[in-house]
Amino acid sequence: MPDQQQTLSVPSLLLLAAFAALTIRYFFFAKPSTSSPPTNPRAANPADVEQIATMFPQIGRREIIWDLQRNGGSVNATTERILGRGSLDPPPPSFQPVIPAGVTPSTANTTPGQMKSEHIDLITRYNLGSRLSSPPSTPPESSGASGSQQAQSWSNNKNERQALLKRRREDMILGARRKLEEKERTRLQQDG
Repeated sequence: MPDQQQTLSVPSLLLLAAFAALTIRYFFFAKPSTSSPPTNPRAANPADVEQIATMFPQIGRREIIWDLQRNGGSVNATTERILGRGSLDPPPPSFQPVIPAGVTPSTANTTPGQMKSEHIDLITRYNLGSRLSSPPSTPPESSGASGSQQAQSWSNNKNERQALLKRRREDMILGARRKLEEKERTRLQQDG
């Protein structure tokens, strides 16, 4: 057989040149990928920001907006991240969140210390200051086994149920307060 020389045709040369140009562009002129948000970030949904801020008041709105923009607006992903780590990554200093309409800048940039002053403690909220110094209340005792059975049963009267639940709530709040005060006294005695 005669020697066959391979020749390059014009289409194969064009294909080779295009491939070489794309390869050079990819390796030498590609922008480095970073975890920064796109140049035109999608504004976080104000309802989502408010929902997460309500569930986790210790997390700042700026961090919530940053995380929502990073994960495409997924409330579930942000919530899982907070539950898993206890906090969110702080946004970079250059991050300027798009503050949703209806949220003033002062509330969007509040810190947990500032938010505590806005919260009302349960003693004040339920007007339990007068009962705070009184001894813990005990449920009224009825005579016999039928009386204790009746006290444990659920009443058919709505007002009685509400009064019973209100009394239980108040007793739980006051009991928790007393336990906290006792724990503080014990800690102070051990320290001092």
